[in-house]
Amino acid sequence: MILLRTILLVAALGASPLRAADVAYPPGSRIGLAPPDGMVASKSFFGFEDPPNHAAIILAALPGGAYADLDRTLTAETLKRQGVALEKREAMELSTGHAFLVIGRQEIDNEKLRKWILVAASPTLTAIVTAQIPDAARTLYPDAAVRAALTSLAVRADVPVEEQLGLLPFKIGELAGFRVAGVIPGRAVILSDTAATAPVAPAASTDSHIFVAVAPGAPAQATDRMAFARDVFATVPNLKEVRFTVSEPLRIGGQQGYQIIADAKDAASGTPLTVVQWLRFGSGAHLQMVGIARADSWKDAYPRFRSVRDGIEPR
Repeated sequence: MILLRTILLVAALGASPLRAADVAYPPGSRIGLAPPDGMVASKSFFGFEDPPNHAAIILAALPGGAYADLDRTLTAETLKRQGVALEKREAMELSTGHAFLVIGRQEIDNEKLRKWILVAASPTLTAIVTAQIPDAARTLYPDAAVRAALTSLAVRADVPVEEQLGLLPFKIGELAGFRVAGVIPGRAVILSDTAATAPVAPAASTDSHIFVAVAPGAPAQATDRMAFARDVFATVPNLKEVRFTVSEPLRIGGQQGYQIIADAKDAASGTPLTVVQWLRFGSGAHLQMVGIARADSWKDAYPRFRSVRDGIEPR
């Protein structure tokens, strides 16, 4: 049911067939398609939109195993509970693999829409593509054009590192041998030694990794920085038996900052860890950098964490 709620949330967000060469990938997305004429890449979600005409195509990725669950649970009854009246459902084969298409109607804020939901399997993920076309825009986006866009769906193996880093509000000038393990557009990145094919998420691994994020809030007075830094450190997940060994002010990149170094243990495995947190303070916000390594790897990891830290600049 969690997967079903995810697809329904995505769906609520908001004429010749095109060639594969026309497929476009929104920045940071592994899913792409050839959008209809008139739509451009959105700056607020993964997908394409025509804001003046309230038309949009929204892309989302779920784990590969989600396809079977959605194939079973995305029924007329579940759609009806979300205000979507089912008109048609059909199975199809795409270049990515098995897929099914749901077409229905919905009314949002007194605007009547035609809703298309494509669920497509691929070897590595399940793609959810939702198109919503207001009745007033049907002449601009006829059914044939929408169908051609949906069936042009493509999945790329990965997102180029430069493209992922371009989604951040800061520049990372030095990766120090880490790979990009995850990006939250507009906010944060995880750099990790964990292999791309590893079965665990970097944040749950004891391999060396560093998390960098921009967050609101900064102490107005220098005397408040220690307490602020310790409060922020307390939000770092998956740690236990934390013991601070260093807690001191530190200038970082020409700005006021604060450094904490601590010994800790991984909450799940009990593996001894060493953790460093640097905060760099700005006007009403701060940059948080948290490097975590096994205690026996700390000597090698710490200089790399510092290299990443010292290479970060504002955009």
